[in-house]
Amino acid sequence: MKTLFRFFHKSILLCILSINSQAQTPPNFLIKSEFIFSTDEFPECHASSIVQTHDGLLVTWFAGTQEKNPDVSIYASRFSGDKWSKPIELANGIQSPTLRYPCWNPVLFQVPQGDLLLFYKVGPDPVHWWGMIRRSKDEGKTWSQPERLPEGILGPIKNKPVWLANKTILCPTSTELDGWKLYFEYSKDLGKTWQKSSFLNDGKNIMAIQPSVLFHPKGKLQLLCRSQNDAILEAYSNDNGMTWSEVQKTNLPNPNSGTDALTLKDGRHLLVYNHTIRYTGKWGGPRSPINVAISKEGKKWFAVAELETEPGEFSYPAIIQSSDGMIHIIYTWKRKTIKHVVVDPKKISGKEIINGQWPK
Repeated sequence: MKTLFRFFHKSILLCILSINSQAQTPPNFLIKSEFIFSTDEFPECHASSIVQTHDGLLVTWFAGTQEKNPDVSIYASRFSGDKWSKPIELANGIQSPTLRYPCWNPVLFQVPQGDLLLFYKVGPDPVHWWGMIRRSKDEGKTWSQPERLPEGILGPIKNKPVWLANKTILCPTSTELDGWKLYFEYSKDLGKTWQKSSFLNDGKNIMAIQPSVLFHPKGKLQLLCRSQNDAILEAYSNDNGMTWSEVQKTNLPNPNSGTDALTLKDGRHLLVYNHTIRYTGKWGGPRSPINVAISKEGKKWFAVAELETEPGEFSYPAIIQSSDGMIHIIYTWKRKTIKHVVVDPKKISGKEIINGQWPK
């Protein structure tokens, strides 16, 4: 009898292990999943950005004791072989020996055949911060001195700028000064001078920040953004982002958390976001799971994957597609590190998201 019991016990255990192993098998489109630095490197980190370099990748983020604390600085790590380099500080908010402000939301952008730009914000909070920029002529190995952007120009607020066919840098941005309002900043001289569009929303009925930009045929642009309206919002432009249609809700939820979107080389659109609803919490809403969706035309979205599903914060994604066609997604992992995943776009597909419901 004992022998029979041990046999069944072992069989059940093997069955459970087999099921767990199958559940943990990564989807075939996921090429790599890794931390950029160890979870004990900083007390807290957030808001990363990524760019491809000649020899690999460069990632930036802010880190310190806690968001909004004066010791929060901008850091970077480079991948140029088989591992990520040790983080180095790129910028801080020191104003004088007795005054220091936190840094916020770094954004990297490589001007085609030009400088690599690092945008970031400095100030006590998102209402009173100002825009800063540093420039690199060697893909981030060395940098110019920090420059304050012109008064009223913040730079891209979270998501990467885009390069338009008319050789304009278009920066998706927003303000929290008098309600949450979307607008765009643009430069026609490679970032030397800047102009800005009108606001796209009133900041009261429609409360939106942190847009990203998608490309459609015949020069049409689409924005997707974070909101306090329980949904990802969208608008369209037919004049290179100078004017936009009315900002409206999509059928995708948003818990007042950052998103990012990208038009792939094959014309499809990829979106990374938290597919959850809003509640009152420390950061505005639940930021798990973090989801990937894809669309052919930017209207019907199809569920690709949940990158993280356990409790915790998985947020503020950034996406690029590298020259080899692979998709690189980075995001905040529990405010303890930045996670990097690589996705093969040829292997992704999904079920349609209908009425805002993530398909099971």
